[in-house]
Amino acid sequence: MFSLAKILAPVDFSERCVGAARYVEALAERFGSEVILLHVIPPPHYEFSSMEVGGTVLNELFASRESYLRKEMDSFLKQDLPRLQARRVLVSGDPARKIIEYAHQERADLIVMPTHGYGPLRRFILGSVTAKILHDADCPVWTGVHLEEAPAVGKIQFRSILAALDLGEQSRKTLAWATELAKAYAARLVIVHAAPSIEGHAGEYFDPDWRLHLAKQAKEEIATLQESVAQDAEVFVESGDAPQVVCDSAVEFKADLLVIGRGSAAGVFGRLRANAYSIIRESPCPVVSV
Repeated sequence: MFSLAKILAPVDFSERCVGAARYVEALAERFGSEVILLHVIPPPHYEFSSMEVGGTVLNELFASRESYLRKEMDSFLKQDLPRLQARRVLVSGDPARKIIEYAHQERADLIVMPTHGYGPLRRFILGSVTAKILHDADCPVWTGVHLEEAPAVGKIQFRSILAALDLGEQSRKTLAWATELAKAYAARLVIVHAAPSIEGHAGEYFDPDWRLHLAKQAKEEIATLQESVAQDAEVFVESGDAPQVVCDSAVEFKADLLVIGRGSAAGVFGRLRANAYSIIRESPCPVVSV
């Protein structure tokens, strides 16, 4: 049963988190979700490792920092999103580990957080905390490099949702999640699959129709997946570099959201883990890894 009963939003008080919170509020209003805003205070040695201070001074500095952050947490988003009802939590420890542990402890249905890219380099950067959460979290993770550009909550719409399937073991779960969200918003759902680009070696026989064969096989597998989740979506199969095919498709179909698969044992996107990171960095819209 599809549910977004509880949404966890890790925050660092940046504009990127404000943008991410707009999506959180929009989802919470649609699904009646409980929202948890979580800020993780790194251990003292993270922030003060370069300072030559004694243990007592270090503890005082950290206590002062914690007091300041509690006030920051209490006021964060209250002017930007006054309608957002959220539980505000402050914990200490390694940020990625604490976020994952807290999501598991609270049985969160979704984690929403931005990537860690800045300025013109953001398309080439995936923050280490986000990468660890994408790899280790049990629940879907909603992220993207453009979250700070999110429209006002009332203008957030999901009219076109793209489900990128690699036809691995996580594909059914990915399609089911995208299907349920598309139903909730009466959105257009498009399935995209990037078939491998294979060329024959010099002197070897090469079937010129290999693309047709691969596309036919992929469409048959997709049809089976669609039957299993009772969904009859549009299907687009193209050969080439997976991130480029997926992100170009997101542009072509004017996707408001891209859903990709994430295998818990094999990492993000299973054997296509590196491709998943590239897709998240290059996607023109938010990405949910399931």
